[in-house]
Amino acid sequence: MDFSLTEEHRMVQKMVRDFAQKEIAPVIKEYDRKQEPVPFALKRMGELGILGICFPVRYGGQGMDYISLGLACEELEAVDTTLRVVMSVHVGLCAMTLFQWGTEEQKQKYLIPLAKGEKIGCGAFTEPGAGSDVANLQTSAKRDGDYYILNGEKMWISLATLADYAIVTARTNPEAERPSRRHSTFLVDLHSEGVTRGDIHGKLGVRAGSTGWINFQDVRVPVENRIGEEGEGFKITMTAFDHGRYTVASGATGIIRAALEASVRYAKERETFGKPIAEHQLIQQKIARMVQDYEIARLLYLQVGWMLNQGMRTTRETSIAKKFATEASFNAAHEAIQIHGAYGFSDEYDVERYLRNARGAIIYEGSSEIQTIIQAGYALGFRKDKPVRCELPAYDAEAWQA
Repeated sequence: MDFSLTEEHRMVQKMVRDFAQKEIAPVIKEYDRKQEPVPFALKRMGELGILGICFPVRYGGQGMDYISLGLACEELEAVDTTLRVVMSVHVGLCAMTLFQWGTEEQKQKYLIPLAKGEKIGCGAFTEPGAGSDVANLQTSAKRDGDYYILNGEKMWISLATLADYAIVTARTNPEAERPSRRHSTFLVDLHSEGVTRGDIHGKLGVRAGSTGWINFQDVRVPVENRIGEEGEGFKITMTAFDHGRYTVASGATGIIRAALEASVRYAKERETFGKPIAEHQLIQQKIARMVQDYEIARLLYLQVGWMLNQGMRTTRETSIAKKFATEASFNAAHEAIQIHGAYGFSDEYDVERYLRNARGAIIYEGSSEIQTIIQAGYALGFRKDKPVRCELPAYDAEAWQA
């Protein structure tokens, strides 16, 4: 087995790290305090090609592989979670879903501007009364000639007020015997008449990110904007979550690394009882745990990236990576605050923000409890992957660059 990164992978790491460290790190504390997005972040991520990093050049992307996407997410979240959230919803939930399930016409019309960063996308799945219970989504879409009439509300949607397009799953056949066949998925222009949206304030973490609600009131969605066939909405949503969970897992790995690096620096500088706290064994124990968790989380998401490159299904592996990395990132941030002592309780040091940001990922993109059920299902033989009509394309270096 070869665990080494290619020269191209290292170039991606450096480019994304330079952007995050040089352009975002100096201002993120200010915008986190103001609870406002960094105003130039999305534009710069588009200009640098980060928003289309893993898509073929012919679709406006950079022609990189899926491992590159994970590496980019790690580097972004090592500075702030809000940057990785952009990748989760714009790339993972929206653009990758379109890449997997969309027609050639849809890709030409929508994927190209998304990959170039000319348009911003999001995934609108969660509702006020339905999060983990996807089969119970109540937003409706009724066929009316060449349109669907969309009604309902989506909640806790990242980039809700900043996105141009949303991948929306809605109920189209409430009478279907199987709940999983009741829904269909659409790409909705959020500038359409009947769409209203707003931001949610007072969040524990990810304060420099846009998280909000979207309301649809008799919104006319053209039939050609349906993604996949009628009744495939549940399957499409589940594959979208796989993409999103991969970005969450790789991003959470960045928090572990950031907490580790901050703890090592502080432990060498801070002295108690006449010596640096780095020499105290209990401090070393905390740091050693972070080292182990970082290496495990990194290997887990790199495995998923490799599998995606091969065209393999990764539902089980993304579940494991997401659960482990998000829980480990919260623990790493918690221990980093403990190492920093009272200073860690203040936003003077970044570890306070790491803890607040890490907490949310244990809930969104499928809570730890949902991931536990998924993993137990595979182990017990209750759950097996079934073929889907459209699989995510395997990475092909020559084709991606054509």
